[in-house]
Amino acid sequence: MWYPANIMEDLRHYGPVAKVHSHIFFSFFGKIKSFANLLYLGICRSSTLSIFLKKSCKIRGKRLSQLAHYKPKHIIVRMPNWVGDFVMATPLLHDLRQAYPDSEITVMCLEWLAPILQNDPVIDELFCFRTQKGFFRRSESRSIVAHLRRGKYDLGILTTNSFSSAWRFYQGHVVCKIGFAGEWRTRLLDVPIDFSKARKSQHIVKTYKELLRPLGIPISSTPPKLQLKDEEMKKAWEFVKRFDIKPEHKIVGVNPGAAYGSAKCWLPDRFRAVAKKIVDRDDSYRVLFFGDGSQKQLIGEICKELPPQVVNLSGQTGLRELMSLLKICSAILTNDSGPMHLADALGVPLVALFGSTDPIVTGPYEQPHQVVRKPVPCSPCFRRECPIDFPCMKKIEVDEVAQRLLTALETT
Repeated sequence: MWYPANIMEDLRHYGPVAKVHSHIFFSFFGKIKSFANLLYLGICRSSTLSIFLKKSCKIRGKRLSQLAHYKPKHIIVRMPNWVGDFVMATPLLHDLRQAYPDSEITVMCLEWLAPILQNDPVIDELFCFRTQKGFFRRSESRSIVAHLRRGKYDLGILTTNSFSSAWRFYQGHVVCKIGFAGEWRTRLLDVPIDFSKARKSQHIVKTYKELLRPLGIPISSTPPKLQLKDEEMKKAWEFVKRFDIKPEHKIVGVNPGAAYGSAKCWLPDRFRAVAKKIVDRDDSYRVLFFGDGSQKQLIGEICKELPPQVVNLSGQTGLRELMSLLKICSAILTNDSGPMHLADALGVPLVALFGSTDPIVTGPYEQPHQVVRKPVPCSPCFRRECPIDFPCMKKIEVDEVAQRLLTALETT
């Protein structure tokens, strides 16, 4: 039987057959055939035995209690695709290493996220890939499957919930595949796990850790922690030296954006007002604004007409450089975002602003007491954009935020 990579994504992408070119037309019917094969796979999986590997057959035949004695030699963990989720999944890696000190642990992740785990002693290998489209997507998928087969992984943990991630583990002959059920992929998993009923009322760090329960690894108190070398810290200070910032200065880092959407972001004019209050308070205080290239215009508007003690670094740092610059800050002001989780995992004091999202689920794991949130009836709504007058963020006042930052500066 022939299985293409990412069946469901392709079906959604192609749409009606009449609207695609002829070469896609024939490819589409190949996928119909594969989809039928997948249904056949589901029927075959109704028994307790696997259909394609004797070793996998033994894993699927085990009771969950027996997996506690399973000793994998080669483990692969598919990490999430967003910075914040990626950071919140890192405790799972530490718990795996604690449980299997002699096993080889490989992290599979998007290429642009790999620097987060650079130099991390917990893992042995980073397997990076890119997202591609069209013909290149097929080529990349074949490359991923080939890599998985060469790795001969006898344990695979899926933190992602997509069909395609489970499908690639299946094609790659990963023997014991553990992941959350759903998204048409349950039959592809050896150990499908139902989401906890407490999923929406517990931190996502704990939700990720629940993937290890079938292996007899209990829910730990391990927090997200990231590693930086002394050399990286030295380079960070050298970088800010060009802006006349020295180690004797106290720095407030500000992250005014969020990848998910504007509903998670505090008002730009209030970020500006806070920055001015900080630098006006003391000559030794400095403010660094962080953001990727997509936020250059936003941050440029915020920083306009602010004094030179406020520096706009939007689009000037990669992930690794951002981490080291966050680390040299005395405090960070941020929306619910990836940089918030990076700073929290680096142990930097936070002031985290929440509106449309739920800090119980995605708040800073180590600093929940540093969340600023005003209860309104419509929050959390989890929308990308606010359809009304943004009450959750408008209720957060400049003076409260500025005072929290000044308190952090005076106590560090």
